[in-house]
Amino acid sequence: MNNQRILGVSLSADQDVVLVRQRARQLSALLGFSQQDQVRIATAVSEVARGACQLAFGGRATFQMRECGGRQCLQMMISAGGDTPAGASLPDDAVVTAHRLMDECTIAKDARGIPTVTMCKALPSQVRVDAARLAELGAQLAKDSPVANSYLEVHQQNQELVATLAELRERQEDLLELTRELEDTNRGIVALYAEIEDKAERLRRADEMKSRFLSNTSHELRTPLSSIRALAQLLLARLDGDLTLEQERQVKFIEKAANDLSELVNDLLDLAKIEAGKVEVQLAPVVADNLFRALKGMLRPLVDEARVELVFEAPDFDEPFESDEGKIAQVLRNFISNALKFTEQGQVRVRAVRDLECDTITFAVADTGIGISPDNLQLIFEEFSQIEHPLQRRSKGTGLGLPLCRKLADLLGGRVEVESEVGIGSTFSLVLPRRFPQIDG
Repeated sequence: MNNQRILGVSLSADQDVVLVRQRARQLSALLGFSQQDQVRIATAVSEVARGACQLAFGGRATFQMRECGGRQCLQMMISAGGDTPAGASLPDDAVVTAHRLMDECTIAKDARGIPTVTMCKALPSQVRVDAARLAELGAQLAKDSPVANSYLEVHQQNQELVATLAELRERQEDLLELTRELEDTNRGIVALYAEIEDKAERLRRADEMKSRFLSNTSHELRTPLSSIRALAQLLLARLDGDLTLEQERQVKFIEKAANDLSELVNDLLDLAKIEAGKVEVQLAPVVADNLFRALKGMLRPLVDEARVELVFEAPDFDEPFESDEGKIAQVLRNFISNALKFTEQGQVRVRAVRDLECDTITFAVADTGIGISPDNLQLIFEEFSQIEHPLQRRSKGTGLGLPLCRKLADLLGGRVEVESEVGIGSTFSLVLPRRFPQIDG
């Protein structure tokens, strides 16, 4: 639908301002606008019409339908009279009122400098005016032509004002109720935060106590465990006489149990030290190839070459990087021993790759073992957590190795990553910055 004129009102006298207000209210009611929007439209139109008449009589108010972005709008155009002085403008209060109450408000001047104000208000979404409805509106407006009576209009405005005040009072009461509810909610939130802070403080103290307990317990256990291991080795060396086969078997059980417990104590002590902030990073130039040579000699006794091949690939870079070689070796030893433990047949490959774009060094240990399901990828980094599997039951561990590796990686300014597929294998990676991050403070 193009712009379709509905009616026009000449602005030849003061009474016409009252008439244009009445017409605006009447038309907006027929178009289905709400009571509030009717008041807004009538007020904006009458204020602009008053401002136009202040400049000069002889202007005109035109009401028409217009398409606005796929939606119909009521468009109102008010022009000043032909005797308007050159360069004159509408009063600011009238223009401000129109801008506040209408969806759109523009002012244009013709060649003679006479201003025309165009205002738009979108029709309610459920209302659609076609040609037939437009004809009905024209007939209805012609039939119900109002009389410009100032006293009746003042009475009507007073009624609108009373209704508006009543609605404002109701909304104010609703706002007060919402404010009270918000205050109650805020008090609840403040109390909740206080409770959370209290629990956080308790957890912090409990964590400190746990770290102290682990550290003290680990230290206390080390001495008797060392004695048990030494005595077992003395017995197995026959320094105190021969052993029967059964005695030898039992002593070997004692030695293995002492070694396993010693490994657990060492891991607990390392975790406790890291959490207590008592582990220092010993920075020095690290050469990846030298690191691999040391690891290869250290881990050779763990490899069953009939089942699994341990391969160290030559690094793709020769330049040393800055880090703590001992802690890197500790992480890689854990990765490799786990890979050997959970690979029945196949290969474990260790490689080091430099990423120039990210300026990082990645050490990766890939195996062809049992793999890990996606649901368990986070579980393996929880302390004392182990995945149920026949190989796991056969090769008992402490459940602290991978959590310790993650903490060591954090300490080195890096991270641990894992990719795995059940039945295919796993790849554990230690990603480190090529230059150790400097911490201010």
